[in-house]
Amino acid sequence: QVQLVESGGGLVQAGGSLRLSCTASGRTFSNLPVGWFRQAPGGKEREFVAVINTSGGITSYADSVKGRFTISRDNAKNTVYLQMNSLKPEDTAVYYCAAKVGAVVITPNRYDYWGQGTQVTVSS
Repeated sequence: QVQLVESGGGLVQAGGSLRLSCTASGRTFSNLPVGWFRQAPGGKEREFVAVINTSGGITSYADSVKGRFTISRDNAKNTVYLQMNSLKPEDTAVYYCAAKVGAVVITPNRYDYWGQGTQVTVSS
């Protein structure tokens, strides 16, 4: 089992930055790919944001955040980060980190472990 805890969310003005953290406990975290997902208000589906492989050498991003967000990991600290720059109101959502066994994928329902989420609100 892996327990994931997100932190770093908050309220920020458009154009601002936030850094989210996802800290893990339990089984070996460094063996697991980790993704960030978000769910906007109004009943929208959870969507892929970014993913990173076990070593941190491979990353992938949704087109909507490419060039603005950066995912990274520090396996010594059992933590994955999401640096979010140039934030827009449409980035407002609850952000979740998730981990899985096996290959890197971007489909939420393929992930085995989820955090509780952290709210990010971007004001215009």
